[in-house]
Amino acid sequence: MKRYLTEFIGTFFLVAVICLTAGNFLAPIAIGSLLIAIIYMGYPVSGAHYNPATTLAILILRKISLKEFLLYLLVQLAAGCAGALVYFFVWGRNSGIPRPNAEINILKPLFLETIFTFIMILVILYVAASKRTAGNNYYGLAIGVVVTGISITGAEISGGAFNPAVGFGPMLIDALLGTCSCNPFEYGWIYFAGPLTGSALAACTFRFLSPEDIGNHQTHN
Repeated sequence: MKRYLTEFIGTFFLVAVICLTAGNFLAPIAIGSLLIAIIYMGYPVSGAHYNPATTLAILILRKISLKEFLLYLLVQLAAGCAGALVYFFVWGRNSGIPRPNAEINILKPLFLETIFTFIMILVILYVAASKRTAGNNYYGLAIGVVVTGISITGAEISGGAFNPAVGFGPMLIDALLGTCSCNPFEYGWIYFAGPLTGSALAACTFRFLSPEDIGNHQTHN
């Protein structure tokens, strides 16, 4: 139970900050800074995934069970909805759903969501799930920095989600409570297909490069 509560808290604040800073040019810095802090907070308890894409990679590496994966996924998506509610509560309008740049082919935002999630997950695996770097104290900083970098680069092209909970939560809240006449789920598939594909590719790459790190079921309090 402690693991899932920690995942909920971390994902909730991550999505809330992403929604509240949408459109602000300093958003990537705010997101990266928060992520550094909550990763250090939650890693000893839950592994500090806060992202279904991260949890998928950990599943592929056989470090959690399928049941744990499904519970993590449910908690993360619920927390994404709760985080999006913060924006709606504050502003009383649509909750900052990520949207791709309408001026370019839709496959290009999908491509960026995929490749940037790939490098993000690969960094996460090497600094937080590898025997080679076990016991390091820089894992939170490394993850926060890579998220800041890909957010700055990808925000105006793909919407910069790299996390299905960031896409799903605001979209569902907009569908239920929003004031926009558009379909909030129109581009929702991008924020599942891109991050989950990138995650799977990163996990497979990690398996090939570091076969000694496969398995070793994670245990947290």
